[in-house]
Amino acid sequence: MISGRKKDLFESSSVFSAILQLAIPTMIGQIIMVIYNMADTFFIGQTGSDAMIAAATVCMPAFMFLSAISNLFGVGGSSAIARALGRHKNDRARLCSSFSFYGCLIVTLLYALGVFLFLDKMVYLLGGHDPEVHAYAKQYMIITVILGSLPASMNALLAHLIRSEGRSLHAAVGVALGGILNILLDPLFMFVLLPKGQEIRGAAIATTLSNVASLLYFTLVIYAGRKKSVLSFKISHEVLKDSIPREILLIGLPACCMTLCENISYAVMDALVAGQGLTYQAGLGVAKKVNMLAHCIVRGISQGVLPLIAYNYASKNSKRMYNALRLSVMLSVIMATLCTIASLLLSRELIGVFIHHASASLDYGSVFLRILCIGGPFSALAYMLISFFQAVERGQQSLILALLRKGILDIPLLFLLNFLLPPFGLAWATPIADIFCSVVAILLFLKFLHHHTKIQPILDHNE
Repeated sequence: MISGRKKDLFESSSVFSAILQLAIPTMIGQIIMVIYNMADTFFIGQTGSDAMIAAATVCMPAFMFLSAISNLFGVGGSSAIARALGRHKNDRARLCSSFSFYGCLIVTLLYALGVFLFLDKMVYLLGGHDPEVHAYAKQYMIITVILGSLPASMNALLAHLIRSEGRSLHAAVGVALGGILNILLDPLFMFVLLPKGQEIRGAAIATTLSNVASLLYFTLVIYAGRKKSVLSFKISHEVLKDSIPREILLIGLPACCMTLCENISYAVMDALVAGQGLTYQAGLGVAKKVNMLAHCIVRGISQGVLPLIAYNYASKNSKRMYNALRLSVMLSVIMATLCTIASLLLSRELIGVFIHHASASLDYGSVFLRILCIGGPFSALAYMLISFFQAVERGQQSLILALLRKGILDIPLLFLLNFLLPPFGLAWATPIADIFCSVVAILLFLKFLHHHTKIQPILDHNE
């Protein structure tokens, strides 16, 4: 069962304090994760090779698809576990964790097999048209996506499940451990252990080993706290009963689709910009990674707060639930706005951290970043409301918003704007889609409030 201290965190401590304890560690962990993703780009940028930079960009959607898998079972499982705890159904929480674990394991293995069988075709579809970029991208994907698939997806899944019990600090430490280790191992494998020309392979090895380290940490944390935890990984036919798979998959599907569509969107963007030339492709690739910082901060806040909202929704503490939402939305939008301001004012300096050599990709990257960052605050609002709908078992609303944010709007816009305003029109698709999605998110949330008139008003600031 959940410990007394964590129960107080969910039920009785101040909402602001609970958000800080749950969201801040997760946010820091996400920031470190972005930094270690950037570390590959930073160290690859030291080679002066636009082909290597472009190859790392090409591989990003395939690698991030592993996040879509972990989100399917992790977000859905975390929400289901937190609601089960809120209803004091510990046995159901155990079954939910078991289904999430084995579901993620099986789907990850199937994905890795698919990548192995269609590697060349996938690299080409993701934008690896240039022969040199194609060769480097294959090296990276074999190590990170095929051989390193399980550590990457399973450590992200376990972070979600641990967070569902209120142990955000442990989840953040595990994520941070992998990030810090990756930063340390990158230069070792890229410039010391492997010969010149093998830097992309060295970056891939460092990434995979760091994910292995995170997975080992989470395994030890779960084993050490097994007596006080509801998490269970026993194989049982009971996990398929009582609508457990349906509950987890329906709630996890929007999170999975959002990550999946985001990757598809990035892949389409990469394929379109590849036609403009290698310098444009390299510049856009770096700009996207820098812009990821704001999104991952918001993602960290929403993932940290989700169990708190889900728990209080299940226990019918509506005032506490809405206060948690209100404060977390404010925090997310403020953080995203600060990131937007920094990107607008320091775009060239931020891109210059990763592209040192005298290349047009530096100029193009700074322009791409200034455009991409505009949607940050709007994306923050939409992301928090998507997370809210996931916490309160509104899979349909969260799915609609997830598909609007990435997929339904921005992919057609990519083709249209690339035709009308090449090459920078590509970047404008992202903020336009974010703004529209945030408007729809507000409308869906107001409709949710209208249909729940017995819930106390969100504007009641006093708990």
